[in-house]
This record gives sequence, C-alpha cells and structure tokens, in this order.
Amino acid sequence: MLAMVLKDGHLAAALRPAPRPGRGELLIRVKACGVCRTDLHLLDGDLPVEGEIIPGHEIVGVVEALGEGVEGFALGARVGVTWLGRTCGRCPYCREDAENLCDRPLFTGWTRDGGYAQLTVADADCCVAIPEAYGDVEAAPLLCAGLIGFRAWRMAMEARPVERLGLFGFGAAAHLLAQLAISEGQYVYAFTRDGDIAAQDLARGLGCVWAGGSLQAPPEPLDAAIIFAAVGALVPVALRAVRKGGTVVCGGIHMSDLPAMAYADLWGERRLVSVANLTRADARDYLPRAAAAGVRPHVKAYPLRQAGQALSDLRAGAFTGAAVLTVDEGAGAEAA
Repeated sequence: MLAMVLKDGHLAAALRPAPRPGRGELLIRVKACGVCRTDLHLLDGDLPVEGEIIPGHEIVGVVEALGEGVEGFALGARVGVTWLGRTCGRCPYCREDAENLCDRPLFTGWTRDGGYAQLTVADADCCVAIPEAYGDVEAAPLLCAGLIGFRAWRMAMEARPVERLGLFGFGAAAHLLAQLAISEGQYVYAFTRDGDIAAQDLARGLGCVWAGGSLQAPPEPLDAAIIFAAVGALVPVALRAVRKGGTVVCGGIHMSDLPAMAYADLWGERRLVSVANLTRADARDYLPRAAAAGVRPHVKAYPLRQAGQALSDLRAGAFTGAAVLTVDEGAGAEAA
C-alpha cells in the first residue's frame, strides 16, 4: 500500500505491506484523513516519534476486514478513527471513567500508525459511525478538530454559564466549534493571527459577533475563552479578556512556554485549565450533535502524496478552515 511515513523529522511516500487486523481490530480502507496541527508537532519533534510512523488521526474509511472477536461492525461500513487509539482499561484513570488520561494509551498517528495511507488498522472499540449528513472529506476534521473543540467547550462551561465565548486561533477546531456554540445561542468572539483578514471574514461569515487580532481587546468581557493556537503568550491575554469567575481553556496537546504574568491576570477566581485528548464517549456525543446543529467544515483537499504540502500550508496559514487528504486507491501499487 502507499503510505506517507514520518522518520527523523522527514515525511516521504513509501510502499508498505498491507496491515492485517489483530484481535479486536478493524482493517480500514482510508477514504480521507484530516491534517491536524498535532501532525506538525510530530514533524517538528515537539512530540517525539520513536522510529517511524504513519501520521494521521482524523480518519474516515470503510471496513475492509474484521479481526477476531469483533462484533457490531459489517464489511463496507463507514467508520471514523480518532486520536485516542487504545486505552489500558486498568489504570486509575480508566477505572475513574477518565480514559483520556490513561497511563498506557496508544494514539493514532503518533504511537500507532494512522491514516496517511491507503489502509490502516484500528481498535474497533475506538471507531465510531459517521453520520450520513457528512461526506468522507467533510467528516474527517470532525474527528479531532471538532472533538477537541467540543471537549474544551464543555470544560469552559463547567463553572458558570457562558454567553460570550472567545476563541483564540481561528483554524480547524475554532471554526467548527463556533458553529456549534452559535447554534446553542452563544455569542462568539474570534481572535486570529494579526492581519489574517481571511480568517476574520470566515468567522464573521459563520456568525461570530466580533473578529480581530489576537492581541486586541474584545468589545466586552468574555465569560470564557478557549485557546487553540499553540502560543503560550496568549494565556495572559485570554485571562485579561475574561470576566471575574471566567474560564480559560488551553485546547492543544502542545503549547509554547507560558510567560511570566501578573497575579492580577488570574485573580478574581478566574480558572486556567487544559484539555487532554478525548474519550470515546465524546465522539459518540459530538458527531450526532454536530450534524443536528448543521456544523459544516470549510475544507481544502489535497491528494495523499501532497501531505507535505498540506502541512506546509497549515504552518503558513495558507488556507482557512481545515485541510484533508483524499486517498485515491490507484495512487500507488499495494504491496502484498
């Protein structure tokens, strides 16, 4: 099969033997795979990779084969695969229904091969049905950008009701969450890279009440803010933007160091929290809810062999919304 393989900080096309599903696993023929900023963190070494790996954790495909013991899936069924690839089920976090904090997890596209390939295997327990409302390319960004935004959003509302929500870094996750939050009656304020007019126009087009640069003050205090940009310097900025009692959620798996800041930025019972990974329950809850709310990704599609270009464009902010790789079955010969 054709795969894009990451090794020593370099991504290159390679022919790999077709994987075979083990017990409890599905063999999936990949139709589309989202390109996530986490993939950039792997490429840059922010998240260490042992040996080589096939990236990609926003996978949409069809079931090609069933491993031993798999029930509830049929050949040809359309499924999605998310970042959380396996949990141990035995550590304190798993026993406390906090599997996103599992001590011995596997992560799709980081510690097990992912979806930058024609075929992949995944634990059946970590696969989810895709709503019919979404095509393959549309569905892919929902499986991480959508999910992590959903988890961060619910965390932002744990302490107090949220009417005015700020989103820092208006990319894949934020443009999906904005649509859901607006459908729930919230007022959304979009903070973009300074001068990113295209992202600001997208935010306003989706219904955000305000859009501006990340260092601009919002026109009124926010009830909560979520930081999707991997920029630690935005933490004190976001804290100053929320009212007393407000919450700031750091929504990424990696962020640059937080700067020294005045205690006054945190004072007033403001909360600063991080969101880590996601759970299978998050996926089951989010996908139908997103479909019912009419959430629609803005997508730029790239063929599988252009994965490197997609990552470069993501780094440069060359598109709005999300990037998705499309997998053409005829793109490369399949090895036995």
